[in-house]
Amino acid sequence: MVKINKLTDIDSIATSLGEFIVTQQNAVLSTKDSFSVAVSGGSMVNILAKALLENKTIDWSKWVIFFSDERLVALDDEDSNYGAFNKTLLEPLAHKGTIGPKVVTIDESLLHLTDTANDSKIAEIYADEIPKDGIDLVLLGCGPDGHTCSLFPNHSLLNEDKLNVASLNDSPKPPPRRITLTLPYLKKCGTIAFVATGSSKKEVLKDIFADDSSLPCALVNKLPVHGGVCWFVDESAMD
Repeated sequence: MVKINKLTDIDSIATSLGEFIVTQQNAVLSTKDSFSVAVSGGSMVNILAKALLENKTIDWSKWVIFFSDERLVALDDEDSNYGAFNKTLLEPLAHKGTIGPKVVTIDESLLHLTDTANDSKIAEIYADEIPKDGIDLVLLGCGPDGHTCSLFPNHSLLNEDKLNVASLNDSPKPPPRRITLTLPYLKKCGTIAFVATGSSKKEVLKDIFADDSSLPCALVNKLPVHGGVCWFVDESAMD
């Protein structure tokens, strides 16, 4: 079942999302020694900063951060999801003297190899790093075209049924070379939460929640995830 949390604005989304994440953290840490979280790029990192940086109940030292997808660029490149997360959350945490989370990144040493056939090796190595039975909490964004992770509408990776992490070199949104969690892997994960804000998402959200939608976000909604799929949206995105 998909739950929709409709809130007034980004600040209220950040507050509600922060409370939700703490609840997930506490539930997982009551039975496990660590809490695994996958994050996406884009506006998500800024909302997470609002939600988490001043939250005293986050036990960062027990978090393990992965990325739902990553662009195959240097980690300090402006297109890197890790780079954005590092600048927006990790550096402020370090500045405050907080013991930060463990963060798992792509193997940057392989990026100098320009042969895109090598990209599958980067994906394979990342797949070895992620929990085989799924990540506890996956935080996803929603593109104006209905894509999430680096799973794009009508792309062949929507039919991937074996790999947990896959590579692509034809992303319709630059940069073209990426790795991404796949639908079969997302199905294994504990809980999935989407964040979608702004009037630019209004039309695509109508499409995503149509019964016959085949957009990537809609396909994620239909996954039988153990902890469910929930959305955090503002009024300008869904009225």
